[in-house]
Amino acid sequence: MNLVTLLPFIVLIGAMFLMTRSAKKKQQAAAQMRDHMAPGTGVRTIGGMYATVKEIGDDTVTLEVAPGVHAIYAKNSIGAVLEDAEYNRIVHGAGDDLTIDTPVVPDDASSLTLDKDADKDADKPEGEAPKLDLGKKDEPEADEPKDEPKNGKADGEAGTK
Repeated sequence: MNLVTLLPFIVLIGAMFLMTRSAKKKQQAAAQMRDHMAPGTGVRTIGGMYATVKEIGDDTVTLEVAPGVHAIYAKNSIGAVLEDAEYNRIVHGAGDDLTIDTPVVPDDASSLTLDKDADKDADKPEGEAPKLDLGKKDEPEADEPKDEPKNGKADGEAGTK
């Protein structure tokens, strides 16, 4: 009877031992992976950001997240150290050749709008800009009454009694 009551505790202790052992192996593998980092290698953070390693400190790593933009991260925040080919494929979208065939976004928003009036503006002189319709109504004509106060007094006049 003593063996039956102790059996669940023995199984529980064995399961905890196996779980801590596998967690310890994962920690060692992650530490080993971080030791293979060197300046210039591509990494992915645990948040999913891809960057290039610039400097490595004791507990921190400086990453270049965009050209000329550096950020300091904890070493523990590095989720994976990537091979050069894989990093270039993910970040640049290219295989062995690093030519980028995607269109370049212009600095202004002129190409982002549809040019519906291109045919209409073709006959205008080059220096003249097309007229924009901002949805405003034209000024009321002279024969139309303007909005006046209902009491016949102009704004700001004091009433008399």
